[in-house]
Amino acid sequence: MIERRVSGLEAVELASVLLQRARLADLEAGLWEAADVQWWWRSPRRTDDIEQRFWSDRDGPVAAVYATEFRGGLQCDLFAVPGVDRAALWPYLLDTIEQLEGVAEVPTGDRDVELQELARAAGLVPGERDSTAWLGERARYDLAAGFTIVDRENPRGTPHPMRHRNGDSVEQRLRTTSLYDPTLDLAVETEDGDVAGYSLYWFDPVTKVGLVEPMRVNDDFQRRGLARAMLTEGIDRLVARGAERIKISFGGEAAGALYRSVGFEVSASATWFTTASSLQ
Repeated sequence: MIERRVSGLEAVELASVLLQRARLADLEAGLWEAADVQWWWRSPRRTDDIEQRFWSDRDGPVAAVYATEFRGGLQCDLFAVPGVDRAALWPYLLDTIEQLEGVAEVPTGDRDVELQELARAAGLVPGERDSTAWLGERARYDLAAGFTIVDRENPRGTPHPMRHRNGDSVEQRLRTTSLYDPTLDLAVETEDGDVAGYSLYWFDPVTKVGLVEPMRVNDDFQRRGLARAMLTEGIDRLVARGAERIKISFGGEAAGALYRSVGFEVSASATWFTTASSLQ
């Protein structure tokens, strides 16, 4: 394998190709889709300019140690297509954590015994958990009266609804990624134009996978069926684009109940292993 070091949006797009290759090789393995790393690009991070390590064969990237800053901490992933010797690359992941310092987390699938054993052997300890679900037989929900679903294809000069949580540059950064589609960037608005909630849907034409990330209804508009109605609309649009499988990940039981009500079926879970310093 040939090692490369790439930073910025170039690293995002190379990681996307790698994750597409991994998904095509195995429909179930791995935690992430190409759209995940593109979503992570939504706001500036201290990891934007670091050189991410990639390894390639004659057909393209096969593995990477990929670091992303979240909430002041560090998430470090080992992406790989099936068959790559991840144990041989694990020291590079630990080296990246040591160089960047601070809180560090390594997400691992709960069925991924090899990666979990590597994490434990390195002194990392299990922390937060979440679940992954794929859409099965879907239920349909209509939008409540007095609300409208809009997208970002024709934003009419209105600011992006995700700016409060992700910064004023969120739309500009999303639009630089290859999988972002403004017609899949949805918001629910009141008759007065106030944003009640938003959700973003990603379609990957290479893997035919659709991803829901993120989904949020503002506190004042909870329990009106808005999330279910947005999911119904977003799923319809993903299917129209050609999505053959649709995926979502979540942490809490409340979110799980919502997604199951629409037709998602939990298929796997994951654990974030953390460095000792992240527990202090």
